[in-house]
Amino acid sequence: MKSIAFTMLVLICFGTTSFSQQTFTRQDSLRGTLNAERTWWDVIKYDITVQPDYQSKTIKGSTIIHFKVLKAGRKMQIDFQEPMQIDAINFLNTPVPFVREGNAFHLDFGKELSVGDASIEIIFSGKPREAVRAPWDGGWIWSKDKKGRAWMSVACQGLGASVWYPNKDHQSDEPDQGASLTMIVPDSLVAVANGRMTQSKKLENGLVATIWTVVNPINNYNIIPYIGHYVNWSEVYTGEKGKLDCNYWVLDYELEQAKEQFKQVPLMLKCFEHWFGPYPFYEDGYKLVQAPHLGMEHQSAVAYGNQFKNGYLGRDLSGSGWGLKWDFIIVHESGHEWFGNNITSDDLGDMWIHESFTNYSETIFTNCEHGVEAGNDYLVGTRRGIRNDSPVIGPYGVNKGGSGDMYPKGGNMIHIIRQLVGDDEKFRLMLRGMNEKFWHQTITAQDVEDYFTKTSGIDCSKIFEQYLRHTQIPVLEYKVEKNNIQYRWTNCINGFDMKVKLAKSTTWLTPTEQWQEISVKKAPQKFEVDRNFYVTVKEVK
Repeated sequence: MKSIAFTMLVLICFGTTSFSQQTFTRQDSLRGTLNAERTWWDVIKYDITVQPDYQSKTIKGSTIIHFKVLKAGRKMQIDFQEPMQIDAINFLNTPVPFVREGNAFHLDFGKELSVGDASIEIIFSGKPREAVRAPWDGGWIWSKDKKGRAWMSVACQGLGASVWYPNKDHQSDEPDQGASLTMIVPDSLVAVANGRMTQSKKLENGLVATIWTVVNPINNYNIIPYIGHYVNWSEVYTGEKGKLDCNYWVLDYELEQAKEQFKQVPLMLKCFEHWFGPYPFYEDGYKLVQAPHLGMEHQSAVAYGNQFKNGYLGRDLSGSGWGLKWDFIIVHESGHEWFGNNITSDDLGDMWIHESFTNYSETIFTNCEHGVEAGNDYLVGTRRGIRNDSPVIGPYGVNKGGSGDMYPKGGNMIHIIRQLVGDDEKFRLMLRGMNEKFWHQTITAQDVEDYFTKTSGIDCSKIFEQYLRHTQIPVLEYKVEKNNIQYRWTNCINGFDMKVKLAKSTTWLTPTEQWQEISVKKAPQKFEVDRNFYVTVKEVK
């Protein structure tokens, strides 16, 4: 998501205030920190039931949280955002008392629970926050299709799944055994969610209950209902782990358009499995589901709202021309199945792990379909969206992401490392190895940095520090005197010593903050750095 459109998007998503100007509240800490009421228990599975009422814009339902007691604990924090209400909490058929503190509920079991497996049932109801401009502002979506019929869903990344169902709303604790979502809706509507449909049964009063089940670990914000007048078709993709079921759910009147546009899915899967490793959720299948918003990476049920157009709503946000060769939402949001869903950041401050690598998946797909230089064209074009307003890594422990630069700037940083590795096959195996090493795990920025340093054989610490934790873009200053070139890094962190390659040349420079010198047979008419490095160049007279 780049250029003017990207800038507008990140202004909405992340705002323009630098971290040093921000103040955080106790509510931010309750949500973003693993406190004593959260660390003694680990979520195993969510069983969620929801019944929406389209006319009143209210929902009611229950969440059964299956959890493992890691160490004896008595008090538990459950997250559920205002104005939603918890009506009752039951443990072993006994009511559990609780008090509310804003968006957090504090439960008291009356005695410490012993180590082992347990579960609680939470009954809830209310009018959830409504998304005004989904997916950016987030919340429950009460929409209508082009025929004026009810169309409902949720988008809640960043805002959090606790906007509509009670849970332990911290990215580090994914339900290890997945989740089920039961949707009770009028029988004129079709309900779709993550994973596979495991049951559908008619109820009284013209209602139907449809259950979808995920067996793999899943981010809370990825568990999503889609409710509308859907039809579907399916195909089987033969991938690295065998037969992958691919299902497509779209509104009934757009079936033919969707069938044509979604032919890009097998191309995407072939490219991404080659570069990133096997699709991470064969057991749950792959789905594209038409959504009443632009798109989101909902695991095994990717939300699609790109109007069956190539590019980003028909625009090439890179300005390179290559962005119109493929559907941005199919490629980008599916890329998150590897980076964001398979590999998840522990803390929202490290959301760059999701977005930087997925941004780079766009370059990889362009590379697969149109060649390396086309991919480079696209990558360089994304720089128009970089603002360098605040660090890419956000503050930890307060449920706050970093700058929207986590998309294009983070993608450009990864591309720099690819140049330094200098061997695309080795780099490809690094990306595959990353998905293998951190398979279905939550990780930190340090984990990624250590992995790249070890597998590349290059100390990447200064590169990560420069591009993720600071806003300055390194300046390569140079002086040319006859056949001697002097150069150094400025506008950089202390000790920055990244190698850089000259354009249209095999010459590599090894700048530091001190002046270095190299002799050449013939001084270049124009001193240029290879465009694949996101740096600036300045001549010093």
